[in-house]
Amino acid sequence: MKNRVWIILAIIYMAFFCGDCSKKPGTTNPVPDPVHTTNEVDMYLTKPDRSALIEKQSAIMSFGVGNSNYPYIMVDSATSYQTIDGFGFTLTGGSASLINQMGANKAPLLTELFGNGTNDIGISYLRVSLGASDLSAAVFSYDDMPAGQTDPLLTNFSLSKDTLDLIPVLKQILAINPNIKILASPWSAPVWMKDNANSMGGSLLPIYYGAYAAYFVKYIQQMKAKGITIDAITVQNEPQHGGNNPSMVMSSAQQADFVKNHLGPAFQTAGITTKIIIWDHNCDNANYPINILNDAAAKAYIDGSAFHLYAGDISALSAVHLAHPDRNVYFTEQWTGSTGSFEGDFKWHTNNVLIGAMNNWSKNALEWNLANDPSFGPHTPGGCTQCQGAVTISGANFSRNVSYYIIAQASKFIPQGSVRIASNSPANLPTVAFKTASGKKVLIVLNNGTANAGFNISYKGKSVYTSLGAGAAATYIW
Repeated sequence: MKNRVWIILAIIYMAFFCGDCSKKPGTTNPVPDPVHTTNEVDMYLTKPDRSALIEKQSAIMSFGVGNSNYPYIMVDSATSYQTIDGFGFTLTGGSASLINQMGANKAPLLTELFGNGTNDIGISYLRVSLGASDLSAAVFSYDDMPAGQTDPLLTNFSLSKDTLDLIPVLKQILAINPNIKILASPWSAPVWMKDNANSMGGSLLPIYYGAYAAYFVKYIQQMKAKGITIDAITVQNEPQHGGNNPSMVMSSAQQADFVKNHLGPAFQTAGITTKIIIWDHNCDNANYPINILNDAAAKAYIDGSAFHLYAGDISALSAVHLAHPDRNVYFTEQWTGSTGSFEGDFKWHTNNVLIGAMNNWSKNALEWNLANDPSFGPHTPGGCTQCQGAVTISGANFSRNVSYYIIAQASKFIPQGSVRIASNSPANLPTVAFKTASGKKVLIVLNNGTANAGFNISYKGKSVYTSLGAGAAATYIW
């Protein structure tokens, strides 16, 4: 009898004080609690050494008491924030031309990128250039004129250059995912509209503000006629950087004037509902979009502000959100370079572009170009020579690069219409959580430290223990 009493006391002690004693400290994957045989949490892991790439883990994860020796990540679906528009890339003109030349391998690649099958990554948001970007093979606008000539009525406006590769590829993408959102950004107005008559730098001449607004209207209408809906436009890519080819400089006062007196009214007159997004530049100048939004007449036409992170801190998105909480924020560009490492880029971009942008109210997260060739082309003369695409395309073959996995860690699991919900981030474990339209909870965790880290995921009073190696990230779904 006495032995039975001691056995019962030992079991009670183990239950209350040991926690998850089945977990061996320092292991990468959780050892399942022996009382659980049904998996409740799916885990998709990416490691910095590429030994796992969004790989589904086989260990059983079930909610229970967790392991009190490790920190807790508390997920609260009762506290919600912004609705998510999607995750993706910029489909540059160069990307489209490479994809369009892949022959029989084009369709399988597009399905993998934009489909929702087991082996697909479900890209749900694309940015395209309105005219050429610096990752087009050549500089062009939709209304180029001989030197010294102008076309204020836009009688020569034509999408002909986009009909070669970009539009056919977009149509194939839309056949795979009809709900994909498309954002268009201009790198420059036609040179005859600019004060320096050059594709690089210069500013839009005030006498052509009306013509340039009509240029946007024609673009949206003609893309719609080809079966392509432009969900949003930004007024100007990187308006404070005139050194790219093409590029155009625009001050906040000029952008406010253009939007409130020309672009907004032109959209309204034409019955265009495409969103107008301002700024589209770095996180070091939150005052630029705030100044425009402080102008009530301009703000009336504006949906939100877009950001890149080549300078500043990702918290700038929250600064703009707090100043104007009735307007949206977006994250529209960040490139990985030819000289970067998988480990370094994966960690930095996951921390800032995915987790950081989402936790600072962004409705999307976009990496830069979708595809490049082995020489990091095509690009314009003076365009980016080190921008690495999500995939490298060589003829009919392709390989996947780090930004593919950065975006896939989210796009594969978080569909449009998901809502960000509350989650805390223990030391060196940045997190972001979502609830999908179907009710699933999705948590992304990065180990931003230099050693293996164990932690508990807690939801509605129950916890499950897991761990991540240094530099690894995982998406958890339940």
